[in-house]
Amino acid sequence: MQRLSRHKNSPKYLIHPKVTVALQVTVTSLLIQYSPMNLSFLKDRSFLRELLVIAVPISFQQLLSASLNMIDVIMVGQLGETSIAALGLSNQVFFVLILILFGTTSGMAIFTAQYWGKQELEPIRKVLGMSLIVSVSIAFIFTLVALLIPETALGFYTKDAEVIAIGSSYLRIVGFTYIPIAIATAYIAVLRSIQLIRLTVVATIVALVFKTILGYGLIFGIAGLPALGVRGAAIGTAAGWTLELILLLVLIYTQKTPLAANPLTFFSFDKPFFLRVLKTASPAVANELFWSLGITTYNAIYAHIGTEAIAAINVNATIEELGFVVFIGLGNACSVLVGNRIGAGQKEESYEIVRRVVILGVAFAVGVGFIIFLLRDAVVGLYELSPSGETNVRWLLLVMACTLWIRMFNFTVFIGALRAGGDTRFALLMEFASMWLVGVPAAYVGAFVFHLPVYLVYLMVMLEELTKAFISGWRFRSRKWIHDLVNVPGVAS
Repeated sequence: MQRLSRHKNSPKYLIHPKVTVALQVTVTSLLIQYSPMNLSFLKDRSFLRELLVIAVPISFQQLLSASLNMIDVIMVGQLGETSIAALGLSNQVFFVLILILFGTTSGMAIFTAQYWGKQELEPIRKVLGMSLIVSVSIAFIFTLVALLIPETALGFYTKDAEVIAIGSSYLRIVGFTYIPIAIATAYIAVLRSIQLIRLTVVATIVALVFKTILGYGLIFGIAGLPALGVRGAAIGTAAGWTLELILLLVLIYTQKTPLAANPLTFFSFDKPFFLRVLKTASPAVANELFWSLGITTYNAIYAHIGTEAIAAINVNATIEELGFVVFIGLGNACSVLVGNRIGAGQKEESYEIVRRVVILGVAFAVGVGFIIFLLRDAVVGLYELSPSGETNVRWLLLVMACTLWIRMFNFTVFIGALRAGGDTRFALLMEFASMWLVGVPAAYVGAFVFHLPVYLVYLMVMLEELTKAFISGWRFRSRKWIHDLVNVPGVAS
């Protein structure tokens, strides 16, 4: 094996060959453990068709989203590393918001997926109403932060005055759309859980394309538009998210979907039902809150390493998002199918679905990681980076490529099994422990004790994923994550 240190831009820190061997052994053992040498499901056309009908539209939607997000970063990247850093750190506020919204809506969608398995529509609409109330309330708080104290929020990540100034101007514009985003997120979660994926895909794609075209014109002053730089990107983003909600509502009602009812009926739920749903969803919300705070803490640590470091992390994140598109589709499809099966009383089949998706996902992840490894130099050439910034990006991509498979395993088990199965409390404890007892301390020690470069700090953060893999794998095989939430005797909806 050719040593990685032979690259002309390679620094003195190496990924030791023994680490590669250990990773290969771990991959092999996990594949054997979760496949039990049984790959006959690859001939099960009905399963593959049902999986792909959900997974492909979601993956395509995510692919376009990731691609256009990467284009946004490339466009802003032409303005320099400071603008890249400002955009990335400003989006951390949105990142925390969207993860909390995801926890809220996906936690409640556990019920809508299971009720869809029973073919009961009225409780689905009531759960949507609950999701809207909670989501909008959360978004309102973030709107106030973005509009009133953006400098304070960005000051958590960096002390660079120029980065804070540019980022604050971005936040004050996109903050107006946080509530429309919350409403759209609630509808999208329910539409996915009842297998109406295409509507969400159409609305999101049109909005993303519009956002990118408008952002391009406003960033550089194309077609008679003013050249506003990062503020132009913010206006494009805000306009795109607003358009997404409008299109989503139009499609829901013109296509006469199960959600095309009088909105007032969504809020006719009683207190016991609301508390029952909230009891299951709350750990998912807390989970995403703690996880998003952990991720934002990682980014704060990266930013304190230096502006070049956080710029490199943001470039890596766009490629990471692009590389993860297939897995988001598979994981969310797995979640929908598992919820539907549990609601229909088919618990053992729900376990088998997760097992199959894990095998497919890990196999895909190994291949995608290899492609990322081959394209590292091409990616670096897309951005205006300093020599040290290029080195950081190149090595970050290598670490990401080598660990993508284990992250896919965790994502599938977490979203497709634990959360879809209603095992939200265990998921919360596992996520909290792995991130705050392993990942965050590892990042802190790497950055501030050993003063490692950003890519080795990023590698140390992956200890969190390794820890999580062993815990979630054990829980999955125990079958204790399967909870029937809608076929409870004596409990009304």
